[in-house]
Amino acid sequence: MIQKLRIKFIVLAMGLVLLVLSVIMGTVNLLNYRHVVSSADSMLEYLLSNDGTFPEKSKPDSRRFDRQDSPELPFETRFFTVRLNPAGEVELADTGKIAAVSQEDAAAYARQVMASGKTRGFLGDYRYAVRENGEGGMIVFLDRGRQLGSVQHFLVISAGISLAGFLAVSLLLVVLSARVVRPIAESNEKQKQFITNASHDLKTPLTVINADVDILQMDLAENEWLQDIQKQTDRLAGLIQELVFLSRMEEDENRFQMLDFPISDVVAETAQSFDAPARMQEKSLTVQVTPLLSCCGDEKAIRQLVTILLDNALKYSDERGSISVTLCREERFLMLTVHNTCAGMEKEDLRHLFDRFYRGDKSRNSQTGGYGIGLSIAKAIVEAHKGSIYAESPDGRSLTVTAVFTVK
Repeated sequence: MIQKLRIKFIVLAMGLVLLVLSVIMGTVNLLNYRHVVSSADSMLEYLLSNDGTFPEKSKPDSRRFDRQDSPELPFETRFFTVRLNPAGEVELADTGKIAAVSQEDAAAYARQVMASGKTRGFLGDYRYAVRENGEGGMIVFLDRGRQLGSVQHFLVISAGISLAGFLAVSLLLVVLSARVVRPIAESNEKQKQFITNASHDLKTPLTVINADVDILQMDLAENEWLQDIQKQTDRLAGLIQELVFLSRMEEDENRFQMLDFPISDVVAETAQSFDAPARMQEKSLTVQVTPLLSCCGDEKAIRQLVTILLDNALKYSDERGSISVTLCREERFLMLTVHNTCAGMEKEDLRHLFDRFYRGDKSRNSQTGGYGIGLSIAKAIVEAHKGSIYAESPDGRSLTVTAVFTVK
């Protein structure tokens, strides 16, 4: 259990770190890309407003801080323009400010833009903007290859740094997680040791009490007080046995012998033993078992599982209620289902039904004689067989517990 808790802690922490790094890296790179696009659009608007050229400035003003007013800007910017006639056809291509594009290439780019119907966007490494009027139109293409390359380079670097950071944090989590769960492991070990020691210490006085009760029954014959003592000592002995069993189930070594056995026969035989108690309580018991089903597991543990589920259903079903047991196969899974009607089942009870010592206010009370530990043992048995168990109550007036096992 401690090892599983440690793995869950590592996985959760690594997931959170990965999420935070992804959000940070994605946000930074998105802002970087949006800055490149915004800068290009601003430049395109500047060129379109000046008829596709940079206006000449006779006296550059060194006090200007606007990037578009820099006297070096016309020499640093690579762009080309394409003029369109009123019919939308290419009329003139000006490639004087770029060496990598010929007039034929510029005209081809313009036709692709007009065919797309967009007025702004990217065509390869070129950011373009379209201006149309009654006399024709103009398309300006701005070379953003270097800027896009910088964006991609920054993305690769940031991804590499994030990955290295993620691996470093993951390594630290693996190393330090043992220290994090150590207090829990020590507390769990002390708890199991206490249960083991207490069970041995309690068995002796219970054995003595039972022996004394037997002797008194021989001398005094039948006596209701002696019967009550016998009943309560049996309950204590059963509780001790269940606590020891649950404690051993949580140990790392598997105490079950996994062998193939006829699970159909086991479920049918175990359910049949509850027929008489159900009749005595005027409750109906229905058994539907698909024949000839087999399972790889511990036969004794599966019998105990069925016993726990049926005992729980018998105790907590309503007066003259109905109980049903179903075993079937669905594809690669064996489905063991125990259903019973009840006076009422709250959603809060379903969430804690398999917790140790949990007892709901209505259906799980002390009058039934249970301790709230049976379903915890059932869950431990199912998980030891690599299965899953869950409870449902769609109408709030019944309880359905289903155990699912994988069949090879």
